[in-house]
Amino acid sequence: MNQAQAPIRLLTVDDHPLLREGIAALVQHQDDMVVAGEACDGAEALEQFRRLRPDVVLMDLQMPGCDGIAAIAAIRAEAAQARIIVLTTYRGDAQALRALKAGASGYLLKTSLRRELLDTIRCVHAGRRRVLGEVAADIAEHAAGSALSVRETEVLRCAADGAANKQIALQLGVTEETVKVHMKNILEKLGANDRTHAVTIAVRRGIFAL
Repeated sequence: MNQAQAPIRLLTVDDHPLLREGIAALVQHQDDMVVAGEACDGAEALEQFRRLRPDVVLMDLQMPGCDGIAAIAAIRAEAAQARIIVLTTYRGDAQALRALKAGASGYLLKTSLRRELLDTIRCVHAGRRRVLGEVAADIAEHAAGSALSVRETEVLRCAADGAANKQIALQLGVTEETVKVHMKNILEKLGANDRTHAVTIAVRRGIFAL
Protein backbone atom coordinates (compact mmCIF):
# COMPACT_ATOMS: atom_id res chain seq x y z
CA MET A 1 0.00 0.00 0.00
CA ASN A 2 1.15 3.51 -0.79
CA GLN A 3 2.19 5.08 2.52
CA ALA A 4 0.18 8.21 1.66
CA GLN A 5 -3.01 6.18 1.19
CA ALA A 6 -5.15 5.62 4.28
CA PRO A 7 -6.37 2.04 4.91
CA ILE A 8 -9.94 1.06 4.12
CA ARG A 9 -11.89 1.52 7.36
CA LEU A 10 -14.43 -1.25 8.02
CA LEU A 11 -17.52 -1.49 10.20
CA THR A 12 -18.49 -5.12 10.94
CA VAL A 13 -22.15 -5.75 11.81
CA ASP A 14 -23.13 -9.21 13.07
CA ASP A 15 -24.84 -10.53 16.20
CA HIS A 16 -22.29 -13.35 16.54
CA PRO A 17 -19.03 -12.24 18.24
CA LEU A 18 -17.13 -15.18 16.73
CA LEU A 19 -17.92 -14.02 13.21
CA ARG A 20 -16.75 -10.49 14.03
CA GLU A 21 -13.57 -11.92 15.56
CA GLY A 22 -12.99 -14.06 12.46
CA ILE A 23 -13.25 -11.03 10.19
CA ALA A 24 -10.87 -9.09 12.42
CA ALA A 25 -8.39 -11.97 12.21
CA LEU A 26 -8.57 -11.96 8.41
CA VAL A 27 -8.15 -8.20 8.19
CA GLN A 28 -5.35 -7.75 10.73
CA HIS A 29 -2.69 -9.01 8.33
CA GLN A 30 -3.74 -6.65 5.52
CA ASP A 31 -1.85 -3.39 5.09
CA ASP A 32 -4.66 -1.70 3.19
CA MET A 33 -7.61 -2.20 5.57
CA VAL A 34 -8.52 -2.02 9.26
CA VAL A 35 -11.60 -2.78 11.39
CA ALA A 36 -12.69 0.62 12.68
CA GLY A 37 -15.73 -0.58 14.62
CA GLU A 38 -18.29 -3.28 15.30
CA ALA A 39 -22.04 -3.52 15.89
CA CYS A 40 -24.32 -6.40 16.90
CA ASP A 41 -27.58 -5.33 15.24
CA GLY A 42 -29.04 -2.94 12.70
CA ALA A 43 -29.82 -0.12 15.12
CA GLU A 44 -26.28 -0.12 16.51
CA ALA A 45 -24.96 -0.31 12.94
CA LEU A 46 -26.64 2.98 12.09
CA GLU A 47 -25.29 4.59 15.28
CA GLN A 48 -21.76 3.36 14.58
CA PHE A 49 -21.97 4.44 10.95
CA ARG A 50 -22.91 7.96 12.00
CA ARG A 51 -20.07 8.05 14.50
CA LEU A 52 -17.31 6.40 12.47
CA ARG A 53 -18.22 7.07 8.82
CA PRO A 54 -16.45 3.87 7.69
CA ASP A 55 -15.40 3.31 4.09
CA VAL A 56 -17.09 -0.11 3.86
CA VAL A 57 -19.78 -1.76 6.03
CA LEU A 58 -19.91 -5.56 6.36
CA MET A 59 -23.56 -6.31 7.14
CA ASP A 60 -25.27 -9.49 8.34
CA LEU A 61 -28.96 -9.77 7.40
CA GLN A 62 -30.51 -11.99 10.06
CA MET A 63 -30.22 -10.06 13.33
CA PRO A 64 -32.58 -9.36 16.24
CA GLY A 65 -34.49 -6.10 16.21
CA CYS A 66 -33.57 -3.97 13.19
CA ASP A 67 -32.44 -6.45 10.54
CA GLY A 68 -29.72 -5.98 7.96
CA ILE A 69 -31.92 -4.91 5.04
CA ALA A 70 -33.60 -2.22 7.16
CA ALA A 71 -30.16 -1.08 8.34
CA ILE A 72 -28.84 -0.92 4.76
CA ALA A 73 -31.78 1.24 3.72
CA ALA A 74 -31.37 3.52 6.76
CA ILE A 75 -27.65 4.00 6.18
CA ARG A 76 -28.10 4.66 2.47
CA ALA A 77 -30.89 7.15 3.22
CA GLU A 78 -28.37 9.19 5.23
CA ALA A 79 -25.32 8.54 3.06
CA ALA A 80 -26.11 7.67 -0.56
CA GLN A 81 -22.44 6.94 -1.23
CA ALA A 82 -22.17 4.35 1.58
CA ARG A 83 -20.58 1.09 0.44
CA ILE A 84 -22.12 -1.98 2.05
CA ILE A 85 -21.31 -5.68 1.64
CA VAL A 86 -23.86 -8.27 2.81
CA LEU A 87 -22.47 -11.28 4.68
CA THR A 88 -25.13 -13.95 5.14
CA THR A 89 -25.70 -17.66 5.67
CA TYR A 90 -28.57 -17.68 3.18
CA ARG A 91 -28.21 -17.58 -0.62
CA GLY A 92 -31.88 -16.99 -1.44
CA ASP A 93 -32.32 -14.89 -4.58
CA ALA A 94 -35.33 -12.94 -3.27
CA GLN A 95 -33.42 -11.90 -0.15
CA ALA A 96 -30.37 -10.97 -2.24
CA LEU A 97 -32.48 -8.81 -4.53
CA ARG A 98 -34.02 -7.00 -1.54
CA ALA A 99 -30.54 -6.30 -0.15
CA LEU A 100 -29.22 -5.04 -3.48
CA LYS A 101 -32.30 -2.86 -4.03
CA ALA A 102 -31.86 -1.45 -0.51
CA GLY A 103 -28.38 -0.32 -1.52
CA ALA A 104 -25.88 -3.12 -0.93
CA SER A 105 -22.91 -3.17 -3.31
CA GLY A 106 -21.71 -6.68 -2.48
CA TYR A 107 -23.27 -9.99 -1.45
CA LEU A 108 -21.28 -12.87 0.05
CA LEU A 109 -22.11 -16.11 1.84
CA LYS A 110 -20.36 -16.58 5.16
CA THR A 111 -18.99 -19.90 3.93
CA SER A 112 -17.02 -17.99 1.27
CA LEU A 113 -15.50 -15.29 3.47
CA ARG A 114 -12.01 -16.73 3.72
CA ARG A 115 -11.54 -16.86 -0.06
CA GLU A 116 -13.74 -13.94 -1.17
CA LEU A 117 -13.96 -11.28 1.54
CA LEU A 118 -10.73 -9.31 1.11
CA ASP A 119 -11.01 -9.00 -2.67
CA THR A 120 -14.68 -8.05 -2.35
CA ILE A 121 -13.87 -5.30 0.15
CA ARG A 122 -11.29 -3.85 -2.24
CA CYS A 123 -13.66 -4.17 -5.19
CA VAL A 124 -16.60 -2.44 -3.45
CA HIS A 125 -14.33 0.24 -1.98
CA ALA A 126 -13.23 1.01 -5.54
CA GLY A 127 -16.87 1.68 -6.47
CA ARG A 128 -17.76 -1.62 -8.14
CA ARG A 129 -20.42 -4.22 -7.33
CA ARG A 130 -19.58 -7.80 -6.46
CA VAL A 131 -22.09 -10.61 -5.94
CA LEU A 132 -21.02 -14.18 -5.23
CA GLY A 133 -21.32 -16.29 -8.39
CA GLU A 134 -23.85 -18.82 -7.13
CA VAL A 135 -26.09 -16.06 -5.75
CA ALA A 136 -25.95 -14.17 -9.05
CA ALA A 137 -26.84 -17.43 -10.82
CA ASP A 138 -29.88 -17.89 -8.55
CA ILE A 139 -31.01 -14.33 -9.25
CA ALA A 140 -30.65 -14.86 -13.00
CA GLU A 141 -32.46 -18.22 -12.86
CA HIS A 142 -35.56 -16.67 -11.29
CA ALA A 143 -35.41 -13.28 -13.05
CA ALA A 144 -37.80 -14.36 -15.80
CA GLY A 145 -40.37 -15.73 -13.37
CA SER A 146 -43.12 -13.69 -11.78
CA ALA A 147 -42.49 -12.54 -8.22
CA LEU A 148 -45.13 -13.22 -5.60
CA SER A 149 -47.37 -10.24 -4.91
CA VAL A 150 -47.63 -8.82 -1.39
CA ARG A 151 -50.99 -10.56 -0.93
CA GLU A 152 -49.70 -13.88 -2.24
CA THR A 153 -46.78 -13.67 0.18
CA GLU A 154 -49.23 -13.00 3.03
CA VAL A 155 -51.32 -16.03 2.01
CA LEU A 156 -48.28 -18.30 1.87
CA ARG A 157 -46.97 -17.01 5.19
CA CYS A 158 -50.32 -17.87 6.79
CA ALA A 159 -50.12 -21.32 5.20
CA ALA A 160 -46.63 -21.71 6.63
CA ASP A 161 -48.14 -21.09 10.08
CA GLY A 162 -50.48 -24.04 9.47
CA ALA A 163 -53.65 -22.11 8.62
CA ALA A 164 -56.23 -23.73 6.32
CA ASN A 165 -57.83 -21.74 3.51
CA LYS A 166 -60.85 -20.79 5.61
CA GLN A 167 -58.61 -19.51 8.42
CA ILE A 168 -56.44 -17.58 5.96
CA ALA A 169 -59.57 -15.97 4.49
CA LEU A 170 -60.68 -14.83 7.95
CA GLN A 171 -57.22 -13.51 8.84
CA LEU A 172 -56.88 -11.51 5.63
CA GLY A 173 -60.50 -10.43 5.29
CA VAL A 174 -61.07 -12.08 1.92
CA THR A 175 -63.22 -14.95 0.65
CA GLU A 176 -62.06 -18.54 0.76
CA GLU A 177 -62.37 -18.65 -3.03
CA THR A 178 -59.93 -15.73 -3.28
CA VAL A 179 -57.45 -17.61 -1.10
CA LYS A 180 -57.74 -20.64 -3.41
CA VAL A 181 -56.99 -18.44 -6.44
CA HIS A 182 -53.98 -16.92 -4.68
CA MET A 183 -52.71 -20.37 -3.71
CA LYS A 184 -53.08 -21.61 -7.30
CA ASN A 185 -51.05 -18.63 -8.54
CA ILE A 186 -48.42 -19.21 -5.83
CA LEU A 187 -47.93 -22.85 -6.84
CA GLU A 188 -47.59 -21.87 -10.49
CA LYS A 189 -45.13 -19.03 -9.85
CA LEU A 190 -42.92 -21.10 -7.54
CA GLY A 191 -43.20 -24.32 -9.53
CA ALA A 192 -44.41 -26.07 -6.39
CA ASN A 193 -46.36 -29.31 -6.09
CA ASP A 194 -48.37 -28.28 -3.02
CA ARG A 195 -48.45 -25.64 -0.30
CA THR A 196 -45.84 -27.39 1.84
CA HIS A 197 -43.49 -27.49 -1.13
CA ALA A 198 -44.28 -23.82 -1.82
CA VAL A 199 -43.36 -22.84 1.74
CA THR A 200 -40.08 -24.76 1.46
CA ILE A 201 -39.21 -22.98 -1.79
CA ALA A 202 -40.17 -19.57 -0.38
CA VAL A 203 -37.95 -20.03 2.67
CA ARG A 204 -35.04 -21.31 0.57
CA ARG A 205 -35.30 -18.34 -1.78
CA GLY A 206 -35.58 -15.87 1.09
CA ILE A 207 -39.09 -14.69 0.21
CA PHE A 208 -39.77 -14.91 3.94
CA ALA A 209 -38.26 -16.58 6.99
CA LEU A 210 -39.96 -18.96 9.41
